[in-house]
Amino acid sequence: MDKRNALRAGAVSAVATLMMLMTTPAFANVRDDGDDPGSGLSVGETVGLYVVIPIVAFLVIAALVSVANRKRS
Repeated sequence: MDKRNALRAGAVSAVATLMMLMTTPAFANVRDDGDDPGSGLSVGETVGLYVVIPIVAFLVIAALVSVANRKRS
């Protein structure tokens, strides 16, 4: 890697870091008109939504692909 590429990578990294620091969620607690948040998810609902459902979806897709490949051969 030559000096020019290193300088360019450093500049991009510096700008990206500054942008992340400047865009902090300072006003995240301010509610909009008509904002009506629901109740939070329980631990079981969170695990089911973000762990179990993706695993089941992966297994269903993998099964469908393997069945389709067995029919061709």
